Amino acid sequence: MLQKFGFTQYESQVYEAIFAQEEPLDASSIVNHSNVPKAKIYEVLNRLIDKGIVLTTMHGKKKLYTAVDLQSVILKIKADFEKDIEELNAYKIKRTFTDEHIWTLKDETSIGSNIEQLMAEADTSILFLAWNEKMEDYRTLLEQKEQQGVHVEVLSVGGLETSLTNKYALIPMLDKLEPLQLLIVDHAYLLFAGIENDSWKAIKTMSKPIVKAMTDYFYHDIALTQITKKYGDQLLQDEEISKLLARLIY
Repeated sequence: MLQKFGFTQYESQVYEAIFAQEEPLDASSIVNHSNVPKAKIYEVLNRLIDKGIVLTTMHGKKKLYTAVDLQSVILKIKADFEKDIEELNAYKIKRTFTDEHIWTLKDETSIGSNIEQLMAEADTSILFLAWNEKMEDYRTLLEQKEQQGVHVEVLSVGGLETSLTNKYALIPMLDKLEPLQLLIVDHAYLLFAGIENDSWKAIKTMSKPIVKAMTDYFYHDIALTQITKKYGDQLLQDEEISKLLARLIY
């Protein structure tokens, strides 16, 4: 049974041989009771001592060994397992290469899952543009990432109630608009989604030129949002500028 939890066959045999005896055993006796080769016995005993399930003491000039109670071993195995799970759960594998391919996603659920995963794995920054209905789906996660020290900036079309520090709300100038989602994570990962033929489609890439261009696009929209908010009434009085703004801001 111990072998199912990472112990070798020899370790299992030695532990059982020691545990089954009422008195502590020396190495020679353990060899006889465990059928582990004499040449291997000290190596196996030392591993069991290091694992904390065999104890040792000196009796005169002889070294004796005794086994920790099986229930204590079970508790130790359980505690070690839970600790390993926590460490594995906290461990992040970061890509060490740049994938220049442009990948296509066609399912709305898959797009949403990819957005959530990219946000969750963000280390330094998140830039996110979306209509307020979609933005709300990720609001809690975005707020958590900001609390963890990630720089978060969002541009919500239609506005959003959130505790985020860097938030911008764009009230569109046109009534009929097709929604989109733009996510840039750590200035390295990009996902851009929109609706085509009544279905969500998206691209996902690490291509540096595209990431840079879409980062500029994001801040371009923030700039337009702030300019129109502050000077909108004046700008809209100019027919030429009004037409340009209507084309630029969705």
